[in-house]
This record gives sequence, C-alpha cells and structure tokens, in this order.
Amino acid sequence: MMTYIDTIKIEDAEGIVKQEYDKGIRRSGRVFNILKIMSRSPDTLKISMRMYLTIMYGESDLSRAQREMLATVVSQINQCHY
Repeated sequence: MMTYIDTIKIEDAEGIVKQEYDKGIRRSGRVFNILKIMSRSPDTLKISMRMYLTIMYGESDLSRAQREMLATVVSQINQCHY
C-alpha cells in the first residue's frame, strides 16, 4: 500500500498556499509535489521556500551553477529524483 498525503489542490489554494503555488508556477511552470506536501502547513511552506530561495539565489561565494550541481549530487546520493 502506498502512503497518501492529503494536499491542497492548485485550484483550491488560498492565502499563503495560493501565493506560494503561484510563485512556483512563475518559477518553473508548475507546482512541484514538495510544495503540495507542505500545503497543509502554510507557514512551513512559506518559510521553507524562503530558505530554498536564499540558499539557491542569495549572496554566496558559490555560483548558481555550483549550487545546482551540489543539490544534484546530494539528491543522487540520497536516491531522490528531485
């Protein structure tokens, strides 16, 4: 049996969840499942996205490409397809 997490659908999103879904669509043309999974905790969703954007786009000695490469390597090691 596969685990099921009840998420907020794009068309039903309101408030913070809608704002974060809309931002996701503007960034990548879709709402990734990781955002949907956090949809039941809007504050967590908002804070997590702020942290992600800071890590990936904030001031750093690493280039954007280097950050993406590190994220890809870590995801591969963790056997995560993201």
